[in-house]
Amino acid sequence: MALSISSFLMVLAALALSPLCFAFPFGGPFLYPQFYDHSCPKAQEIVKFIVAKAVAKEARMAASLLRLHFHDCFVKGCDASILLDSSGTIVSEKGSIPNRNSVRGFEVIDEIKSALEKACPHTVSCADILALAARDSTVLAGGPYWDVPLGRRDSLGASIQGSNNNIPAPNNTFQTILTKFKLKGLDLVDFVALSGSHTIGLSRCTSFRQRLYNQTGKGFPDFTLDPAYAAHLRTRCPRSGGDQNLFPLDFVSPTKFDNSYFRNLMAKKGLLSSDEILFTNNPATMHLVELYAAHNELFFQHFARSMVKMGNITPLTGNKGEIRMNCRKLNHQ
Repeated sequence: MALSISSFLMVLAALALSPLCFAFPFGGPFLYPQFYDHSCPKAQEIVKFIVAKAVAKEARMAASLLRLHFHDCFVKGCDASILLDSSGTIVSEKGSIPNRNSVRGFEVIDEIKSALEKACPHTVSCADILALAARDSTVLAGGPYWDVPLGRRDSLGASIQGSNNNIPAPNNTFQTILTKFKLKGLDLVDFVALSGSHTIGLSRCTSFRQRLYNQTGKGFPDFTLDPAYAAHLRTRCPRSGGDQNLFPLDFVSPTKFDNSYFRNLMAKKGLLSSDEILFTNNPATMHLVELYAAHNELFFQHFARSMVKMGNITPLTGNKGEIRMNCRKLNHQ
């Protein structure tokens, strides 16, 4: 056992010391941070300015924009399909189970797109706006910076079925979530590191109610949830009603991007089942939780690396897709 843990730690050390690489197999050689340096040199500055204004107005928006990128990439790849409204030929992903009454921040993306269209018409994709907004939101909340590979194009359709089936759910089993990550070319380290995004943001009562009252289907609460914390949650998350009541995913520092999320998991105070299972269901992820809880910088390094990797999931490049002029609809509509 000691040997396996030692080997595991050696792999983690190698990951921490490795540079961020942009030529991932899911991204290919077409994405690179300098993509708009000549065609729209102020693109990143424009995105950063509008995201900063939105987060200053409402701190929660940082988590919302980060989540938009995640929910986009896990469906058809990072192609801004999540931004499309329903039309004659498109059933919007906004109405899927993971997204309905949940995903937000679309107006901020609209404002960014409008500003970019004025500065550099028909140049910067909505998919790249999502990737940049996710990075800038993370930094504004106190998290790590990373260079965002750019050059994605926008999808010509959406997939509500993919949104319903591919996005990890709060009540999924450990193996189901890991499988969903692996199907996108992501691994165990990515699973834990990206889950760390729950260091900011809020979740609805309906997403964790079963942990408070009926985790196993036999009328008992989740034994991996701290009883005192559970009692506190029940005051605003009753057996019925209050579905939309909001709770911080990280009650210690809900608007600060840090490693307190992982310390919460070790104290049995992870809000979602999908959070707490990282510490209770698998020895490898448990060790990662412990490492991140003890070493904030290691968490930041792995999170940045995993965000680049996630952002490279099957992008549309070259002549595929289009550069939408309005992120909510196709150009020919």
